[in-house]
Amino acid sequence: VTLRNMEFELAVLLFRNAGRLLSRSYILENVWGQKGDLNTRTVDTHVKRLRFKLGEAAEAIETVRGVGYRFRS
Repeated sequence: VTLRNMEFELAVLLFRNAGRLLSRSYILENVWGQKGDLNTRTVDTHVKRLRFKLGEAAEAIETVRGVGYRFRS
């Protein structure tokens, strides 16, 4: 799978925190270095692209509505 830099950074963050719920603001701070602005769709867009590239393995990335994402190990 070929990932762009931010997709890779997002994947690493999710994989290293497997089983842990990560808020969108936490992801923004740790991948993009931005303070958590909950009005941005940046995280959602990158998760969508990452899931597309992961194919069947994308099911391991769980959306917790209104909160964030979790990688199920």
